Order: sequence, then C-alpha cells, then structure tokens
Amino acid sequence: MLTLTTHGAAGTVTGSRHLLTRGNQRILVDCGLFQGLKNLRELNWAPFPVEPRSIGAVVLTHAHLDHSGYLPKLVADGFRGPIYATPATRAVAELILRDSGYLQEKDAEYANRKGFTKHKPARPLYGVKEAERALEAFVEVDFHNPTTILGDAELTYRHAGHILGAATATIGWAGRMVAFSGDLGRYGDEVMVDPEPVEEADHVAIESTYGNRMHDQTDPAEALAALISRTTARGGTVVIPAFAVGRAQSLLYYIWKLKQGGRFRDLPVYLDSPMAINASELLCTYPDDHRMSDLICRESCAIATYVRDVEGSKAITANAYPKIVISASGMATGGRVLHHIRAFAP
Repeated sequence: MLTLTTHGAAGTVTGSRHLLTRGNQRILVDCGLFQGLKNLRELNWAPFPVEPRSIGAVVLTHAHLDHSGYLPKLVADGFRGPIYATPATRAVAELILRDSGYLQEKDAEYANRKGFTKHKPARPLYGVKEAERALEAFVEVDFHNPTTILGDAELTYRHAGHILGAATATIGWAGRMVAFSGDLGRYGDEVMVDPEPVEEADHVAIESTYGNRMHDQTDPAEALAALISRTTARGGTVVIPAFAVGRAQSLLYYIWKLKQGGRFRDLPVYLDSPMAINASELLCTYPDDHRMSDLICRESCAIATYVRDVEGSKAITANAYPKIVISASGMATGGRVLHHIRAFAP
C-alpha cells in the first residue's frame, strides 16, 4: 500500500516536501525551504519528520528554493540516495543552492558580528560545501523518458511551464500512478511552454497557489508599457523587483518586444542581479524548455546591461535619468532592489 504524507506547502505556500511511502521504502517529492515570516523560517531548523537516511530517493519538480532549498541540509543529515531532476533543473539548482549556502553563511557571520543571535555562535542552516555535496547526488532525467527509480518505481517528467526545467512528475509504484504537479505555468505564455496534461493517474497532488482567483487577461507587454510610460513621463526610474529565475527573463522578453515595436528604444535597461544574469545566460542553452527561437532568446536576454558587482549597482542609483532596473529579490524582502527602491521611490 502507498501512503502520501505532506510535510510542507500545506496551509502555506513554501516548504514543499511530499513523502511517498511503501513499507519501509520512501520517495521524497521536492525538498524545499520554508520562507517568509520568522515563524515559518524557524521550521527549517526542526528535525526532518523521518530519518533522512531512510529516504531512498528525492524527485525534484523544479529548482526554486521553496522546492529545492532544503536538499543540502537533508544530505548533511544523512540522506544518501539519488536526487532526480531534469537537466535544466539541475543547472538552475547549481545557481540557487550555491547562492543559498553562501547567503546562509553570510547571515550567520552578520548575526555573530552584531551579536543579535541567541545561539553562540550562530551557525548557518548549511553552507556552500553542503550545497556542493547535494549537487553531487543529482541524476538527470529527460522529459518523457520513463525511468526506473528505487528498484521498481517508474518516474516520468512532463513539462510544467513555470520556469526553466520545471516538471510535473508522475510516479508509478505498487500498481498505482501518482502525479505531482509541481508549480504550473500559464497556458499561452509567450516565453515558457504550456504545462503538459497527465493522461492517467490514480491520485493527483496539485498546487493551488492561485486556486481562488482569476488571472487578469491583460496583455503583459501592454500593462508593462503603460507603467513605463507613466513613470518615465515624470522623469522617473522604473524599478521592478523580480524573481531571479523565471520572472526576470520574462520581463526581459517583454521589454525586448516593446523595443522591437518601436517603443522605449532609447530607454536604458539594467539587470542588477548576478543570479538573474546567470539564469538568463542558461535559458538559451535549453531551447526545448521555452517557446523562443534561439535568435529571440539571445536578443531578449541581451536587451539589458548586466550589473554583476556592488559598485555597478551603486552607480545606477547615482544617476537620476529615466531607466528600467530589474533586480532581486522578487518580494522586495532583501537584495539590491531595496536600495533602488529607496533611491527612486516617488
């Protein structure tokens, strides 16, 4: 008999961790960090609900932190199995997990330096070294390629849209088929491919982040154009907080599209996020994961001036001329975007 237990992303959006169990065998689908308010982040420090060493395999739907960010901690605590992911998800996870480990180390250093931690000394949840160990466990699985895992289970990935490499995972095990949607993109998106249907499943675990609302059908490019026009008409700078993986690349495409149509041709665009820059450079190497031609992909990703260092970021705020600045974090809870907002907010 199969049992499915959810240990995250239930009652909240983050911390996706879904455990599929048959007897003493376990498959963990996604292994994300809890993010948001302090009471949620503290859940990352709680012991994992089962012994990590008892988990036979991890199946990853995509690389966003709320789905992959706990992997280094799981490995550090004893998990020794394979981590299955699509090739593009593996590539994006390299960026995200290394960056997460680095930031965790820096946060611990800052807490120790300022003395506002109750732990002496403060320690990171994990660091870059633990992230590297987790990355060594990755096993790439192509889309539409049924793959045997854990002896007699079968994993198949289908496109989910959402971000580069994102997949819906179906697992056939013990005579049952269980589908995990992961995070789903929109149908008709101009950048990412449509989510693919799952033809057959006995059970479906599906995301419901936007399950209680209807999406606005406004053309994203036109909505963005109106915002840019309104802001630059008063001599202002458009500051766009954007998730480094996914949203930043979509914004670059829509800005490219507007400029191709003759609008805002002389308006400078800056991409001020090292991770967003790296993710943009990855996008064109996985043409089957998005809709764009190679030419359009490369032109849209090149529409912005890339800003990699802090000095370059500060130089942007030193100039008052109208421009577009895309920067992280997407929720404006940290990162370089904060000093741009402080500098340019009306």
